[in-house]
Amino acid sequence: MSTSTTLKVSVREESGRSASRRLRKENQIPAILYGKHTDPVKLAVDSKEFAKMLKDIAGRKTIIELESEGRDKSLSFLQEVQRDPITDRYLHADFQEIHSDEKFEVEVPVIVKGESVGVRLHNGVLEIASHSVRVRCLAKDLPGAIEVDVTELDVDQTIKVGGLPALEGVEYRDPEGQAVISIVAGEAVEETPKAEE
Repeated sequence: MSTSTTLKVSVREESGRSASRRLRKENQIPAILYGKHTDPVKLAVDSKEFAKMLKDIAGRKTIIELESEGRDKSLSFLQEVQRDPITDRYLHADFQEIHSDEKFEVEVPVIVKGESVGVRLHNGVLEIASHSVRVRCLAKDLPGAIEVDVTELDVDQTIKVGGLPALEGVEYRDPEGQAVISIVAGEAVEETPKAEE
C-alpha cells in the first residue's frame, strides 16, 4: 500500500447542529464516512489527533485507516475538511471509504521539482494551471503527490496531463491536453523614452 496512517474515531448516534456544537466543546470534530457500498457512518474525531494527522501527511494524499471500537478498520482518504474562517478551528471532516481490491478515483496534488531554465535564464514565470490532477488506482498504488520536474522547461513551454510521469498502476483521468504547468514570458523592462529637445 502507498503511504498510510491510522486515526482513532468513535461512532456517534446524534446529528444536527446542537450535537455538533457539543462535540466541538469536548474538543471533538464531527465527521462522516461514506462509501459506494455502505451507508454513511457518523463519526467523532479528537481534534488534537486530527490536527497531528494533517501535519504528518502534509498535504499529500494518504490512505487513512479509521479505527473504532466494535467496527472493523475502514480504509479511507480525506475528501474534505471544513474550517471556521475566523478561528481556523476544524468544523467537520468527510472521509471517503475505499476497498483495497477496488480501484477508485481521487484528486492528487501536483508538486513542482527543480527550477526551470525558462525562469532561471530567460525571465520566465512559472504558472501552475492545475494544482491537482485526478487519478484512478488501487489503494496500494495511490501516489501521495505527482512530482513534476520542470528543470528543462523553457519560456512558452507547457507540461500537460499527457506529459506527466507514468506511474505503475496509476491512470490519469483528466484530459491529456489539460495544462498542468507552464513557463510564461515575464514582463519586459521598458526603457523610459527620452524627452525630445
